[in-house]
Amino acid sequence: MRTFVHGAESWGVACPRRPSRVPGVTMAGFRVHELEGLRMVPHPAVTVLLDFGAGSPVVDAGDRHRQRGSVVAGPGTGSGGAVRAWGENVECVQLRLSPVIARAILGVSPAGLDGAVVPLEDLWGREASRIRERLADVPSWQGRFALADALLARRYGAGPPVDAEVARAWHRIVAARGLTRVDDLAAEVGWSRKRLWSRFRSQLGLPPKYAVKLVRFDHAAHRLVAGESAARVAADTGYADQSHLHRDVMAFAGTTPGAMAGEPFLAVDDLAWPGRDTSAPGGRDLADTP
Repeated sequence: MRTFVHGAESWGVACPRRPSRVPGVTMAGFRVHELEGLRMVPHPAVTVLLDFGAGSPVVDAGDRHRQRGSVVAGPGTGSGGAVRAWGENVECVQLRLSPVIARAILGVSPAGLDGAVVPLEDLWGREASRIRERLADVPSWQGRFALADALLARRYGAGPPVDAEVARAWHRIVAARGLTRVDDLAAEVGWSRKRLWSRFRSQLGLPPKYAVKLVRFDHAAHRLVAGESAARVAADTGYADQSHLHRDVMAFAGTTPGAMAGEPFLAVDDLAWPGRDTSAPGGRDLADTP
């Protein structure tokens, strides 16, 4: 486990030594003594929080009900800075699922989440409490990751796949970092724009145009967190100008481009998630403590 330090925040962060057996799954472990109103920034993935610690996180979605413990949030959840997390002595495994595989693993389409944060128990029933108990019994983070991965692989193998055309369109959006047009996507997969919109929305939980904007925002947001100027980020990531970037950041994150570096939800990514630079400042190697 490593220590993530960002301003007043200090968390324990663990990463799996091996990638998931399920393509499109990444995971990280967190140990947080005190979580004070962490803003959830929209991400182009389904987020699953597997809570197992002595404390219990609370996810507050503003005018929606507060949810405690293990939860699921669809892609793009948190727009406008409306979702925050609280808690003491929180220990959890956080999963990020590509929308392409989320339906198979969750048992329902991400569209069924309707942008809300829902209890995992609503989707998995008693299995949600059983996985919590089993994670708590495992003495190491690597063991917890292996347990979670086995569960995901079993559910994924039994679940229904999305249409190949929908998966192709999604992967094209991600590969282009949001710099693509919906008409071009429809032509590439051989569908009409209307059919692509309908199938994409019903199977992945968001319309293709919104997916393009979300993926582009995510790329731009991480560059802002890395310290790049708003002018440079706007020019390189497909925004018309800085004002366009400013509007998107405000709409998605509820803050300004200049304040993005202060968002620990994003700043921790370089340390926590596979595929990013885990040698970022603020991280230091610790033993694989339980």
